Amino acid sequence: MQSATQLHPIWHDYPALQPELQQVMQLMATNINIQDAAINDAILEMIHGGGKLLRPAYCLLFSQFTTTDRKRMVALAASLETLHTATLIHDDIIDDAALRRHHVTIQERFGKDTAVYAGDYLFVVVFKILAHYSSSFKSIQLNSENMEKILVGEVQQKDRHYRINITMAEYLEQIQGKTAELFALSCFLGAYESGQSPRFAQRARKAGIAIGMAFQILDDILDYQEASQETGKPILEDVAEGVYTSPLIFALQTEAKHELLPLMRLQGAISPAQRRQVQRLVIDAGGVTQAQQLAAKYTADALSVLNKLPDQPAKADLISLTNRLLDRHN
Repeated sequence: MQSATQLHPIWHDYPALQPELQQVMQLMATNINIQDAAINDAILEMIHGGGKLLRPAYCLLFSQFTTTDRKRMVALAASLETLHTATLIHDDIIDDAALRRHHVTIQERFGKDTAVYAGDYLFVVVFKILAHYSSSFKSIQLNSENMEKILVGEVQQKDRHYRINITMAEYLEQIQGKTAELFALSCFLGAYESGQSPRFAQRARKAGIAIGMAFQILDDILDYQEASQETGKPILEDVAEGVYTSPLIFALQTEAKHELLPLMRLQGAISPAQRRQVQRLVIDAGGVTQAQQLAAKYTADALSVLNKLPDQPAKADLISLTNRLLDRHN
């Protein structure tokens, strides 16, 4: 199990941010206290299991434009990562996922009932941290609203399983709820809770939405570019589960639709060989290229906002991190 002081290699280039990210992990671990030792350890293992801590990082960076209580900002960042971890546990239950980041999931190890309890427990931890450290009810209100948006995004995705006529607008609405809103909340809270103006905080939120949208689109593209040993899950597992993302949606708008539709109608019975056929058809039809262009548009939107921020070290780190994250997605 990764210790609380080990961070993802991405942070080697951001030494000023490392101490606070380490404090985020330590505070999360301190607040995890379930009587069942095995489940307690499984949650801690997930927390220290290789996540990049992107959401707390954006929160902390947006809080650096003014002098503020750093202990409180670390706590708010920890609440955001705890919320993210809770949603991942519930995602794994919905997806019946056996692996996450190459580690066995909590639902696979202990069953769905226990995993639901573990995820719900982390939601409680989120509000426990917020109750102690937030400056107003605004943060608690926003976290509540964000949970609802994430849930709506997940429900929309579930309702659209195997929907071969899903539109790009529906897909974008879905990923805004399930991914982009938490990036937006992270950026907004960093700015708002550090005492910045409402206008500055709204600009931070706008950047967060664009970052989150690009991040999820790039994540969806990876399914069509990488082998299963690189992603830690079977190739095109989303397609087999009826989750259709931007590369496939773009490809369905081309002549490749006539070859893709019979394969998609197989639904969960689609074989590994047929999944590879879908992958090839989508790539050849330009679906991946168009999805990359869409991600590039959202990346440009995010950088446009970030470039207008006050010239402080945090601005340079935000631009650098966003470029690194959305250009290479490493």
